[in-house]
Amino acid sequence: MKKIILLFIFSATVGFVPQRESAYGVGERFIFKINYGFLNAGYATLEIQEVMLNKKSVYHIIGKGYTTGMSRFFFKVNDNYESYIDKDTGIPYQYVRKIDEGGYTKNQEGFFNLAENKVLVKDYKHETEKTFTIPKNTQDILSSFYYLRNYPNIDKMKPGESIAIDMFFDDKTTKFRLKFIGREDIRTKFGYVSTMIFKPLVQTGRVFKEEESLTIWISDDYNRLPIRVKANLLVGSIKADLDSYKELKYPFKVKSKKHD
Repeated sequence: MKKIILLFIFSATVGFVPQRESAYGVGERFIFKINYGFLNAGYATLEIQEVMLNKKSVYHIIGKGYTTGMSRFFFKVNDNYESYIDKDTGIPYQYVRKIDEGGYTKNQEGFFNLAENKVLVKDYKHETEKTFTIPKNTQDILSSFYYLRNYPNIDKMKPGESIAIDMFFDDKTTKFRLKFIGREDIRTKFGYVSTMIFKPLVQTGRVFKEEESLTIWISDDYNRLPIRVKANLLVGSIKADLDSYKELKYPFKVKSKKHD
């Protein structure tokens, strides 16, 4: 489950992409129910707050993932990801990664120097500090999702087309590609929802079966809500469904309980 809980939500261009009218705002909050096969494995949350950072008003994105019930006996997860992003451009200023995944722990903060295209990573577990050179407008793992929600003309993509952005993760920058698959009306607890389907290209081997093992269903409306995520793993599969939401910026378009 490592990285999956928030990666869903979780990143062709490296340069700055002008953001459209923002799909989200302060107070937005999601809760996702995560299932491993037929087992309720845990929950993940995403929320947006507004804070002052270096005398500037920014969005503070907070993502948490945790296992519940019997799942904690097999693989205990308690993850906390945070990102401080510019309210206009979506570019990150700072991130937090504090995780405990079955005894695998990290406790880091990253500080982006936008003028010099560098990021300072403070590792509190190992008491180290390292500075890395990054491409312009690089995202962190959590900010990537919010950046892509505002990506211009994402709703005009054709099947097979993809978006690529630079994402800094685990002390290195990788090219994160998101391929558009098509559209589908899916059944949810809220009713039938029209969605856009994307496949992020992920690293194969230790967790995933193949590059396109992860599928994401995003609401085909102005909110760009993450509705469902499914991951085929080396052993079994994980599915995360949107369980509740609040403070959406736009009306959530849901069809009737019966398919129209």
